[in-house]
Amino acid sequence: MAEQPSIPFRTTGSTLLHPLSVLLNVPLDQVNFTVCQLFALFAAFWFRLYLSPSRAGTVVRHVVVTMIGIYFAIFCFGWYSLHIFIEVSLCYFIMTKASISNIHRYSFVAAMGYLTVCQISRVYIFNYGLLCTDFSGPLMIVTQKVTSLAFQIHDGMGRKDEELTTEQRSLAVSARPTLLEYCSYHLNFLGILAGPTCNFRDYIAFIEGNHINMKLIEEHWKRSGYTKFPDPSPLRAVANKMIITFICTVWFMGITKNLPISYIVDDKFISESSFFWRLCYLFISVHASRPKYYFAWTLADAVNNAGGLGFNGLDKNGNLRWDLISNLNIWNIETATSFKMCLDSWNIQTGAWLKSVCYNRAPYFPTAITFILSALWHGVYPGYFFTFFTAIPITLAARAIRTNFRHYFLSSKTKKVVYDILTWASTQLALCYIVTPFLLLATEPTIKFYRSMYFHFHVLCALVLPVLTIRKLKIVEKMAKIDLTSLSANSSHSASYHLQSKKEQ
Repeated sequence: MAEQPSIPFRTTGSTLLHPLSVLLNVPLDQVNFTVCQLFALFAAFWFRLYLSPSRAGTVVRHVVVTMIGIYFAIFCFGWYSLHIFIEVSLCYFIMTKASISNIHRYSFVAAMGYLTVCQISRVYIFNYGLLCTDFSGPLMIVTQKVTSLAFQIHDGMGRKDEELTTEQRSLAVSARPTLLEYCSYHLNFLGILAGPTCNFRDYIAFIEGNHINMKLIEEHWKRSGYTKFPDPSPLRAVANKMIITFICTVWFMGITKNLPISYIVDDKFISESSFFWRLCYLFISVHASRPKYYFAWTLADAVNNAGGLGFNGLDKNGNLRWDLISNLNIWNIETATSFKMCLDSWNIQTGAWLKSVCYNRAPYFPTAITFILSALWHGVYPGYFFTFFTAIPITLAARAIRTNFRHYFLSSKTKKVVYDILTWASTQLALCYIVTPFLLLATEPTIKFYRSMYFHFHVLCALVLPVLTIRKLKIVEKMAKIDLTSLSANSSHSASYHLQSKKEQ
């Protein structure tokens, strides 16, 4: 593979760190992002220690986190940061003026519409401007927060308590936030660059200093006579997550950059390599690309934890949990034996957002509608839509296979191990097949990739789904007949019993 070319200098953010960008041969916007997040880590420790709820009032805490967050946005994105501020301002206006019965609809349309317009301008007006500053990440996070809050206000102020699910009831907001609370929630420095998204009630409890009590007193300590719990230290959790980010950095610099996913559609590679070797390279290169996401999300989680946000009570062994807003479970992703297991462990807060605003509320076809919303939220690159539209039949096929065959492998430990190995390999290969267009972005390389892979997962889904669906219907029909026969037999037996009893009388 050819040596990586030098990175052109294009950004709308600060150019202060351009020499470091040249030295590392890393795009300046990525350098700005990483430095800001590292600075945010130290600022978060300072905020937790010197502006704790016992030392500073709620207003001061709101103002400080908001002002630092606005500075980070301007430093990283320059005038592009206006898009973030415009969306927040627009949706605040909607929140204050719209009726409770429509607040979630108007906010959703406005936020998703503005995000989509911005993404269309980046892709088609600026012609795939990958090296210009990408402000869409923070805008996507703001969109999640805006829409989540709007739905939670609608649940808390516009619906009856008995109409809500347990989860909706716990997250419902019973009053419209003030301007300061609204800006602080969306623009705070802990999450403005990389999130993760947190619920409004959890964030306000953190600012007011009630988050520890919320998680511990009612669950564990009230029965023992405690009324307040000492502030738990996040140092161990932050240290563990920073070790992971360091490993991911080394992995990215040493391995990821030398195994580009674009090589999978290189004409020479396709013509000279066997299908098996192309499949192996696909598996290796996609797995090599994951640490980039592990780095960003784990570092973001560490920043929030350092500030005191993210405490989630105690585990079953009594250890402190700092995973309230964690965005991934690396072990579950790498060892996933089902598509669902991987989805539940990857970009967790986005999954929770999609479930909250779409899946649980969609009247029809929730899986398909949720994947479409996810594709639209991620952006308008054609590769994103290829990824999510391909994911729909593969998800349904995987679910059908699991339903029809899993029980055959549970009779012995050996069979279960064989089943786990087979499902792990097939899940990981399916994920690689699904996400490659997401990484390639454009239509032409995506089609070339599918052709080089002979559309094999598409073909498998086309064969598997009809057969297993018919088989499932036959099983259901057979079970229904068995139940009907059993019911008829029981009824006849009961009638005979009553008749015999009557004769004896």
